[in-house]
Amino acid sequence: MRILRLGNLFMRPFKTAAILLITAALTSCTVGPAFRRPPPPAVNAYTATALPEKTQSAPVSGGSPQLFKLGENIPARWWTLFNSPALDRLEQTALTRNHTLAAAKEALNEADEIERSQEGALLYPKVDASASAERQKFSGAAFGQPGAPGIIFNLFNASASVSYIFDIFGGSRRQLEALEAQTDYQRFQFEGAYIALTANIVTTAVKEASLRARIAATAEILSDQQKQLKIVEKQLALGGVSRSDVLAQRTQVAQTRATLPPLEKELSQTRHQLNVLAGVLPGHPGAAQLPEFGLDGLALPKDLPVSLPSSLVRQRPDIRASEALLHGASAQIGVATASMLPEFTFKGSLGTETTRASDLFGKNTSIWNLGMSLLAPFFHGGELTEKRRAAISAYKQALAQYQETVLEAFQNVADVLRAIDRDAATLNAQTQAWAAARDSLDITRGQFRLGAVSYLQLLNAQRQYQQAQINLVQARAARFADTVALFQALGGGWWDRPTGPLAEGK
Repeated sequence: MRILRLGNLFMRPFKTAAILLITAALTSCTVGPAFRRPPPPAVNAYTATALPEKTQSAPVSGGSPQLFKLGENIPARWWTLFNSPALDRLEQTALTRNHTLAAAKEALNEADEIERSQEGALLYPKVDASASAERQKFSGAAFGQPGAPGIIFNLFNASASVSYIFDIFGGSRRQLEALEAQTDYQRFQFEGAYIALTANIVTTAVKEASLRARIAATAEILSDQQKQLKIVEKQLALGGVSRSDVLAQRTQVAQTRATLPPLEKELSQTRHQLNVLAGVLPGHPGAAQLPEFGLDGLALPKDLPVSLPSSLVRQRPDIRASEALLHGASAQIGVATASMLPEFTFKGSLGTETTRASDLFGKNTSIWNLGMSLLAPFFHGGELTEKRRAAISAYKQALAQYQETVLEAFQNVADVLRAIDRDAATLNAQTQAWAAARDSLDITRGQFRLGAVSYLQLLNAQRQYQQAQINLVQARAARFADTVALFQALGGGWWDRPTGPLAEGK
């Protein structure tokens, strides 16, 4: 019964507090600019001249034409378009084990938790409960009787206190808005790390496949040159060629053999990079279980979805992250503006105090206080005005950086689209050059056996074929690499993921 009576007593002063809080909420406003998302650039194409409907074709493996599908959406698991189950398995492994992606995810979680904590701190009253027990002694001098004996007594206290800063001008809401923008920034930083990881895995796999093809081509050329060396050595024994011709062929063999170790070194380093992307130590037994990739094991996507230019600013994580920074800078103007205006604070406490613990919550032991305070900036030497001006300059800086990010993003897409178109033309030309060099070598060999051409002409034909073979491999790999770059440049399809940190962040 004591607690019920005390509860009824407690309600009286806090009815007034509740009325004050409701009144302040209804009369509050939000100073500073309301953030508006910048409109997308008013362009209908990525390049000054229109792209062809499809790229050129070449009569070689990986030489099929690619069709540009303007306005079609990018699948979230775009790497499956390369039709490699091994590549898909590696992607799934990396997405669960990559440490850079894990760090980006935890940074997002941290920002989200900070935002949630500050939402309670900025928007809601703070209520605390306290209890204390003290034993005190006062001397008689405290009562004007120096010679009187001291007074010893116990003091028990139990109370609850509440404080609330009225967000009349919206400074707290602007602070929370800035925190929300920071969470959005970390969200798109995570998404950028996700896209970079998936793209780097495919690009590294393509690089491995290209290196294996170059090593195989070099080994084939070396074998052919060694056979030619044996023929020349026999001709030397028969007096058909000079010793300088044999030395020239030996030099050619040695030079070709010398190109293999650097390629093998680069292949090992590429495999190590795949290990790191997949979260596996290069020396771990699991590293040997990672799949090996060859160009013939990858299918070049025939249809290339190309997002509309108006959609790019909503799809690129770097643009969305820059937009979040712009949003946060806009909110900080409101925070700086609100700091120049008066601040109203409500404080109150309610409790019980007695000299005996058994009398806590008893009759006539209640204590309470209510109060309002006003803090109005009067003179700060220009500090608050300059801080607001600084916030405005920071917003303008963020706006310029956002615009630069958009420009670079559109340049990135334009570059990749043109690269894909020219890659196909390059492959077609390299195929023709390789066929011509092969035929030329075959003819020159026959003529050399008959003595119709000099050995110098044979060496030149060998060098031309060797270079054409390597150029053909690199041209095939370039089509794969730039196709990956296109999917990355257009945003990687994150908005179509059914689950994950960004499924709700469209």
